[in-house]
Amino acid sequence: MLKKYSIPIILLVGFMVFAAAGEIVAADRMFTFEPGERLVYRAKWFFIPAGEAVIEALRGASFNGKAAHHFVMTTSTNPQIDFFYKIRERQESFTDIHVTRSLQYRKKSTGDYPRETVVSFDWTRMTATYDNFGQPEKPVVIQSGTFDPLSLIFAIRMHRLIPGDVLEIPVTDGKHVINTKAIVASRETVKIRHDVYDTLLVIPDMSRLDGIVSGRGAPSLKIWFTSDERHLPVKIQTRIAVGSFVFELVSATF
Repeated sequence: MLKKYSIPIILLVGFMVFAAAGEIVAADRMFTFEPGERLVYRAKWFFIPAGEAVIEALRGASFNGKAAHHFVMTTSTNPQIDFFYKIRERQESFTDIHVTRSLQYRKKSTGDYPRETVVSFDWTRMTATYDNFGQPEKPVVIQSGTFDPLSLIFAIRMHRLIPGDVLEIPVTDGKHVINTKAIVASRETVKIRHDVYDTLLVIPDMSRLDGIVSGRGAPSLKIWFTSDERHLPVKIQTRIAVGSFVFELVSATF
């Protein structure tokens, strides 16, 4: 279950979070996207052009015969970056139609760190099982409302984002389960090329999930969402073993 905690606006230092308990209400959840949305990002590694990423909400999705949401993110580095850190990756996520939990997560990488993983969610047994190249591992216990790393972005978009709030969202990669605290840190102006966006900076603590490496004292993931009703993620910054990648929105179709 998604839980929301409200806090006064405070100075955020590192990962310190001060939250007062509260219950989520239906008015806090809203659909901010529709199937057919396609977001294209230009990637930078430090200040060097690095490649492209595309996030899509596909039309006509179903899972096990029931209507669902199907999200896809493809990422590729350009030839200049391939020499240092080659990425050819496709992530897929299926959620229920109301975006309250994940149903399946897939990740296929053919770059420097090849993977072909599937995370299967069993909501009867309340477990998630990680499988890489057909080799399943021991299931992990999940709780109601658990998401995967990709659908987390859409789960956050389903909420009214107010600076000072903290969303607590269970997330698993099939190996670990964490109660991700997504801090709505501040309201910021973001300029990308000739476009200026009024945004809300959200910092989810994803540092303990597989494949994401955080520098000491620095969040591993930051997302700037537009402050309008769409909550478009116009900028994403992630830290990995070789530094920071920044993804900036250059095209959006609906």
